[in-house]
Amino acid sequence: MSAELDAIAQKMVADGKGILAADESSSTIKKRFDAIGVESTEDNRRDYRELLFRSTEAMKEYISGVILFDETIRQKAKDGTPLVQLITDAGSIPGIKVDAGAKPQPFCPGETITEGLDGLGGRLKEYYDLGARFAKWRAVIDIDTAAAVPSYTSIRANAHALARYAALCQEAKIVPIVEPEVLMDGSHDIDTCYRVTEWVLKTVFEELYYQRIRLEGMVLKPNMIVPGKKSPKQASVEEVAEKTVRVLKSCVPSVVPGIAFLSGGQSDEEATAHLDAMVKLGGLPWKLTYSYGRALQAAPQKAWSGKAENVAAAQAAFTHRARMNSLAALGQWTSSEEKKAA
Repeated sequence: MSAELDAIAQKMVADGKGILAADESSSTIKKRFDAIGVESTEDNRRDYRELLFRSTEAMKEYISGVILFDETIRQKAKDGTPLVQLITDAGSIPGIKVDAGAKPQPFCPGETITEGLDGLGGRLKEYYDLGARFAKWRAVIDIDTAAAVPSYTSIRANAHALARYAALCQEAKIVPIVEPEVLMDGSHDIDTCYRVTEWVLKTVFEELYYQRIRLEGMVLKPNMIVPGKKSPKQASVEEVAEKTVRVLKSCVPSVVPGIAFLSGGQSDEEATAHLDAMVKLGGLPWKLTYSYGRALQAAPQKAWSGKAENVAAAQAAFTHRARMNSLAALGQWTSSEEKKAA
């Protein structure tokens, strides 16, 4: 089982490939569709995701895995082909979001705890049978220095839940994506983000150790070190890259096969430029790649806008963004590449 987990984790962070986060909950995809004037029906959600999974160049060349929502892993394309099969036929790995979302944490005002551990072992077995070979669980850590947020209680509880989830995944022969996200909302500066992220990552790996997780058979999905969106002082690409790599080197064991960053509300090009700058620093013990949702999907969603005649344009937009991030994961992205037409 260890060899199987390790092999899947390595494939998830293959050179020049990254993970498509297509696991938006029903409420989140509704917001995305509302923004482009599309009704969030089951058929529309399927049609949109099908066009992504049928983007041949993107899926074969730039996407190593796809995180799915419970609805999507059970859906079939218009022609009756299971969506999971479209993913595997492209040489990509199907994955599944298994957490039940972040809920208010008792006695911790302004903080959340991610739920979904109850019955998870049974759900993982079903997802394995449906084709999932990796899973995702997201812990959310906010920063509000005026309110003394985050607290030790919240960080410890979320790290413990992530580790328990990871253990259940590995027991079920599923690679866990461990996602502790320090949010970029708020007005905090980049150094505050650094300190909180360091605290979170060290706590997470301590809990993973206590739960006997095989680090070679997991993938880390962290935030980058960026200032809050409302911070009066933003950071250069070089500063984000340097601080992110520094905190990872101080917290992440070298046996972890790869780190697939979340975009966390960054613009498409920001997420790409930051990843590229980190890879170009070199000398890293693990692969660096992407696990983006909005930063891969915003452009194709806008191009599609729910119209069948726009499918080709949407696929071209998705392929362009996937290619840009593939170049970044190889340290070969340039702003001139970005300006080329999709």
